[in-house]
Amino acid sequence: MALKLRRRGKKSNFQAAADGSMTLMDHLRDLRSRLFKACLGLIAGVAVGVYFSDVVSYAINLPYCDFDRQQYLKDHHNSLDGWHCNFNVHGPMDQFVLDLKIGLFVGIILSAPIWLYQLWAFIAPGLHRHERRYTYYFAAIAGPLFFAGATLGYFVISKSLQFFLGLSSQYNLTVDLTGYFDFVTNVMLLFGAGFEFPLVIVLLNVIGIASAKRLLGWWRIAVFLVFLFCALVTPTPDPFGMTALALPMVALYFGAVGFAFINDRRRAKKTADWDALDPDQASEIDESPSDIGEVAPVTSDDEPDDDSDNRRRYDDDAT
Repeated sequence: MALKLRRRGKKSNFQAAADGSMTLMDHLRDLRSRLFKACLGLIAGVAVGVYFSDVVSYAINLPYCDFDRQQYLKDHHNSLDGWHCNFNVHGPMDQFVLDLKIGLFVGIILSAPIWLYQLWAFIAPGLHRHERRYTYYFAAIAGPLFFAGATLGYFVISKSLQFFLGLSSQYNLTVDLTGYFDFVTNVMLLFGAGFEFPLVIVLLNVIGIASAKRLLGWWRIAVFLVFLFCALVTPTPDPFGMTALALPMVALYFGAVGFAFINDRRRAKKTADWDALDPDQASEIDESPSDIGEVAPVTSDDEPDDDSDNRRRYDDDAT
């Protein structure tokens, strides 16, 4: 029974880290344990990604293969006999390396809940309760925004790639397999990261660095920086890809400014009473007597106990 009670009363790692009773070695052991669990989740995700690498590769190669199929139909009088999607491979290990890249790419996405939770569980004890609540909201919004940005990047690739490849239709064009995969995934990651921009704006407002009026006053600078960022990170030189990323980012910026106005109004309601007070004026003290009710008489039971034993003990110590 004593062993069970001792186990129930033992603090968890989260509680020990939150109240500061965890030692440095305990922190390192906790970090080692969480890294190990995150790596196991990543390995499992990579294994699943390698197993389904053909499906993922087909989806990524689809924009180029659609263009190649259309060109083949034009050259062979609307016949697909003998057609297959042509890619250029430089070495015998390219396909194997590409499968590993696909596995890693898919594994990071599939295991994101595991390694993100382990990262969160290690950092969360150092945060306040309201800060933890905000991180839940940010994490719940960041995932869909990143997915939306990556989807838009894939759409931009499927449209712009056919346009640029069509400019060289008079040549026998073959695309490098590894380079094409890197190109597509980089565009999707950049578009996904660009859609996280409004979260930075919301964060600046939540922690009190920038108010909604200030953010709205910066809209010209923000629009310029958004288009400059899109021009630098978009791999295609056409204005279509840059504009396709910039317009949603600008719309998300104004959406974040709208949230900032709501948050500032909510914060102003909470602090309205305090803001009305003069910080240089002392508060009034109410010195009027208050009724304490009827006073109960003192009885013999309330008298102090005889402390002769204590006096005798002190006398014995003195001798």
